[in-house]
Amino acid sequence: MSFNAYENLAQVLQDYQIQETKTDFIEVQEFAVRPSFKEDLEFSLREFSFEGSEYGVCETLIFPVLKEVYRYHHDHLTLWSHKPLNYDAKLCGVPDYIVASRSPLGKSVFDTPYFVAIEAKRDDFIKGWGQCLAEMVAIQKANQWGDNHTVFGIVSNGSMWEFGRLTGTQFEQNFRGYGIYELEILLGAINYIFKACVI
Repeated sequence: MSFNAYENLAQVLQDYQIQETKTDFIEVQEFAVRPSFKEDLEFSLREFSFEGSEYGVCETLIFPVLKEVYRYHHDHLTLWSHKPLNYDAKLCGVPDYIVASRSPLGKSVFDTPYFVAIEAKRDDFIKGWGQCLAEMVAIQKANQWGDNHTVFGIVSNGSMWEFGRLTGTQFEQNFRGYGIYELEILLGAINYIFKACVI
């Protein structure tokens, strides 16, 4: 079994005895968007067709948005694309993106992961969250984190972005999602997660 075998949140909640709540934990702080990034993103939204193209969504929308926020945190964190994450036979696979601690040995060394971001394939946020929470559990167990550390997750179809966090056996899903057409607010929300990962 792998991450993408999970069809919904309920399966992961039951398998690992996790309690789910809806909260409003994201604290959006002002984020100044570079004009060149905004112009490039608007060009992509206007000129590319993303229908039926998972890779197009990942490469043209999700990764550039994550990378834009990552620019301000690269001294402490590393953004990985399609890096295998294997804890055991049930919790294994390849998340779309992982943000991990920056290793003192260099950017080629995969260090402690803090959060994952995945694409909601075919706009399926229900399956997306099942997969994402399974990946968050894998990070929690691989790091041997108990109740004192939080793992974050993002599920996005490129246009809409949803956020969650796992602390111990408590999973909180932010009840508000953020859209790419409110770019300053969206980047502020993602920046909140990046900042929370810098220990």
